[in-house]
Amino acid sequence: MTSPYRHVLAAVAGLLLFWPASQAAGGEKVDRALRQALQTTSPTQSVIISVNQGCRTRVRQALEQHGDAVSAEHDLIDAVSARIHSTDIAALAQSDCVKAVSSDALVHAVGTERGTTGAVIEGFAALLPPTVTNTLRDTLGLPHTASLDPSVPTGATGITAALIDSGIQPNADFTGRIDGFWDFTRRGIATVPYDDYGHGTHIAGLIGSSGKLSNYEYQGVAPDIHFLGLKVLDSQGVGKTSDVIKAIEFVVENRSKLNVQIINLSLGHPVFAPPADDPLVQAVEKASRAGIYVVVSAGNFGQKADGSIGYAGITSPGNAHSAITAGAAITQNTARRDDDSVAPYSSRGPTWYEGLAKPDILAPGHRLASDAAIGSTLYNRALASGNVTNGNRLLVLSGTSMSAAVSTGVVALVLQAHNQNGFRKQKAITPNLMKAIVEFSAIPLAGADALSQGTGEINAAGAIALARAIDTKESPGSWWLAAPVSPFTSIGTTSYVWASNILWGETLLWGDSVYWHSHAWAQNILWGENILWGENILWGENVVWGETILWGENIVWGDNLIGMTRGSNILWGDNILWGELNGTNILWGDVSASNILWGDNILWGDNTIGPTLEPVF
Repeated sequence: MTSPYRHVLAAVAGLLLFWPASQAAGGEKVDRALRQALQTTSPTQSVIISVNQGCRTRVRQALEQHGDAVSAEHDLIDAVSARIHSTDIAALAQSDCVKAVSSDALVHAVGTERGTTGAVIEGFAALLPPTVTNTLRDTLGLPHTASLDPSVPTGATGITAALIDSGIQPNADFTGRIDGFWDFTRRGIATVPYDDYGHGTHIAGLIGSSGKLSNYEYQGVAPDIHFLGLKVLDSQGVGKTSDVIKAIEFVVENRSKLNVQIINLSLGHPVFAPPADDPLVQAVEKASRAGIYVVVSAGNFGQKADGSIGYAGITSPGNAHSAITAGAAITQNTARRDDDSVAPYSSRGPTWYEGLAKPDILAPGHRLASDAAIGSTLYNRALASGNVTNGNRLLVLSGTSMSAAVSTGVVALVLQAHNQNGFRKQKAITPNLMKAIVEFSAIPLAGADALSQGTGEINAAGAIALARAIDTKESPGSWWLAAPVSPFTSIGTTSYVWASNILWGETLLWGDSVYWHSHAWAQNILWGENILWGENILWGENVVWGETILWGENIVWGDNLIGMTRGSNILWGDNILWGELNGTNILWGDVSASNILWGDNILWGDNTIGPTLEPVF
């Protein structure tokens, strides 16, 4: 039967041309989540249609003439959100005007609540006993409270973070610093700030609580930072990809007017398509190209129920090249670093499809106390546990959501340090340079590989010192350190050596790259792409496909994380050969089929190959 789109599109000046009938399934243009949804009996699907240049208006007109509901045009990524007939997706995907058709996937807050038993579980929260001492700022190399050392940045001087999350509940810890609030669960209306889930308020507190409500014991990383609240998650911590994209578009379009420099995304969904065809990833990349620092959680898919550790669990948009993707570290609630470890649930690399090394860094993310949104879903779950009393203002949560928040606070401090370093006529720190600074100054964890920790655990004191020394007005190719830098940081009574390397794509680069004004730090350069580094790189190590990498038996899990890369040692086609895993070539069969062939000891569970879209926090 001929698709009704053929008549409609032909009517629009014949501008949409169809592929041969042999490709009627839409091929690689339709993402995995949507292909799975098409196996159900649902007559319509919520989709995001990415189009080629000059085609967006025509595609929208065709959809509307066919009776489909178009909910938004996304100028930033050249896409259209709509609800269309399931039977027409294959024909639509065949159009030369259509680049990709993606599910308008549900996104979830990325974190886990912690119960009184000490186990990380879902659906439970714990409010903090008032006797616990906070070591978050101390382990970052910051004074326990900002007032102890006025020379240390606090996120002041007009620095603003856009918090795209479940909202922010105003309280004394944020007085005078919530500069605007828009609710994208209600079409982006401007409204009074609120948070009916509680995740966003917790994130905001980690980024920049003043600490007033806790007598400054639980002060945030950047206690003078300002916030923009963009609510995209509902009272259950769930939202739509298209709403997140709308929020990002709003920030990018109004970045100068709103004076916003940072976006925090402590949310995500499993990877369903290559980054170039993933609308959420593309929105993050566009924001970075606009000069905004985008900090993203890595995901909490690093461990299955029996405790086994798995790789390749990075979620979208944590797989965006330009994003600062944060995994979670356990600090044991001490300032010292030598007892820190990678949180087992923290998602590890490499990324699906491209095989990039992620996360970029780790940050404290386990059992962190921060502001509770009174009356919210998470708060009420904590009360229902029966071991807390109403009125407690702190909530304990764990996850890479919290790590992203801590990293956002550090980015704000680095930005302020650079802005106030006294060098005249400087250029702004680009997103690539910001990422390089936090990676280079990170403190590696002993025994952890690069696909688990990136370059190491974030080091606020070191990143601040490096930003203060860089004079960005120096010409390309020049040494731009205008002050001496020692590549180590004292935390407590111990001196810790910096990583002194960066993760560029799938390669760990050693040398003094950050000390030079490299072409890599330009705003128009995609992180990880091939460039000429020059003599300031001593050597590089491929951390994804190198001969020294031992992946272990547990590689991937979940049918929502299927992917492949066109990188080295990869055969693209019906049978995919993914490098050498433990010295044995693993044949992966046809990933588009329901009966996927796996090698020994790779599959986790009963014919299940990835985490499902279960709500996590």
